[in-house]
Amino acid sequence: MNPISPRVLLVRGMLAGLLAGLAAFLVAYVLGESKVDAAIAIEEAGHAAHDHGEEAAPVSRALQATAGLGTGTLLYGIALGGIAALVFCYALGRIGRFGPRVTALLVSGGLFVALNLVPFLKYPSNPPAVGDPDTVVRRTTLYVLMIALSVLLSSAALILGRRLAPKLGNWNASIVASVAFVAAVAIAYASLPGINEVPADFPAALIWQFRLATLAIQAVMWTTFGLAFGVLAERSLTPATAPLETAQPAS
Repeated sequence: MNPISPRVLLVRGMLAGLLAGLAAFLVAYVLGESKVDAAIAIEEAGHAAHDHGEEAAPVSRALQATAGLGTGTLLYGIALGGIAALVFCYALGRIGRFGPRVTALLVSGGLFVALNLVPFLKYPSNPPAVGDPDTVVRRTTLYVLMIALSVLLSSAALILGRRLAPKLGNWNASIVASVAFVAAVAIAYASLPGINEVPADFPAALIWQFRLATLAIQAVMWTTFGLAFGVLAERSLTPATAPLETAQPAS
């Protein structure tokens, strides 16, 4: 492969993250915004009796669902793309004899599991009107703690797999490390307190659809990043093949 500085891959990672953020915005707008509107309608209906004197929101709902959502997802994608590119720089050649495209997909898949899927299964996202405003700091702290534990456990599983590979082989070492990771996550789930602040009269179907939409947004974003960054990284790392000179016929 061509020698290349991490800065070049960082820029390409942020570019791939921009594309991933755009894809996430489209999915969020199509799948998520209708669920948010439905939840807001339920919340407003529940507080209609004592909302008469409140001022209008400084930012309209239409602006939040378009420009606000787009700006947030694009910046989020760029930031995570840069982080993922740095992880890719470390992982390339260290997790197996994989090329840039496969390594990019493995990195994006691993980050999706560590940053999104594992925390989501313990503390799933909730739409508006769900959750006590007085516990928002506690809920945020627990969620961030779950992310930190997930990242640490993922890193420990990766180190364990690499150390066991010379003795057990790559396949068996990967299985042992995966089982250890799942067991450690299960212990973390059991140790951390649960959160159940869903009102009894809130539609269960709406919560389920909202949570699936949020998970789909993250899955699309990481899949798009893995595919896009794999192509960009391969073009940067793979040596260019010089065209063969065609022989000129003798005169």
